[in-house]
Amino acid sequence: MQILIIEDEPRAARQLQSLLQACNFQYQLLEVIDSVEEAVLWFQKQIIPDLVFMDIQLADGLSFEIFQQVRVEAPIIFTTAFDQYAIQAFKVNSIDYLLKPIQKNDLTQALDKFTSSNTSNTIDPSIVHQLLQNMQQGSGREGILVKDGKSFVQLKIKDVLFFYSENSITFGVTATKQYIVDETIDQLYETLDPEMFFKINRGQLVVKNAIERIDPYFNHRVKLTVTKAEEQEFVVSRQRTQHFKDWMNR
Repeated sequence: MQILIIEDEPRAARQLQSLLQACNFQYQLLEVIDSVEEAVLWFQKQIIPDLVFMDIQLADGLSFEIFQQVRVEAPIIFTTAFDQYAIQAFKVNSIDYLLKPIQKNDLTQALDKFTSSNTSNTIDPSIVHQLLQNMQQGSGREGILVKDGKSFVQLKIKDVLFFYSENSITFGVTATKQYIVDETIDQLYETLDPEMFFKINRGQLVVKNAIERIDPYFNHRVKLTVTKAEEQEFVVSRQRTQHFKDWMNR
């Protein structure tokens, strides 16, 4: 069984492989790909895996964009940190979807569904086109409900400079205040405008307009100076550095 993993988080890719082994799923890993661009190039080689595990939010965009550029004739199990994409994933004829962090029982059920499925594996480009249109229209999230003392207030997205995670707690920072946000970095990333926000590493989301300076950093990375971030260090991970540069050039 030849599988392809399309996932921009190396740790998540390794965890998936460990879970597959724990499920006694016999497979040969063809490759781990972390971007829409690399996935398109890979499928253009006309190598058809038996099964694809595909993260919805990749380093350079949504994985649904892959199907607009190349024909994918393989069954797909989507993975996502936020279940708003669950129904949408089914609309592109996926075998199943898995909500992160992936649980062994959920993976087992998805694999069982894959082995018993007799449906067509071809993705309908027209459905993907409509899906992307709907998502682009819905990407203008305006606020997040957060607690401020004993009350709840709306943290306006336009006021946020960056989000970061520390000790499993997510914080949203504005020019005047810091708020605790009841969502993970991955969940936020999948619901915010990708033209405005970039996930520079597993624990930080940065607003483009808040980036004041970009400096070279060791191991082919870059370090950012971000508005109102005196106590935070912002280093773009090596896997995301080129995608970050491309994003800044847009």
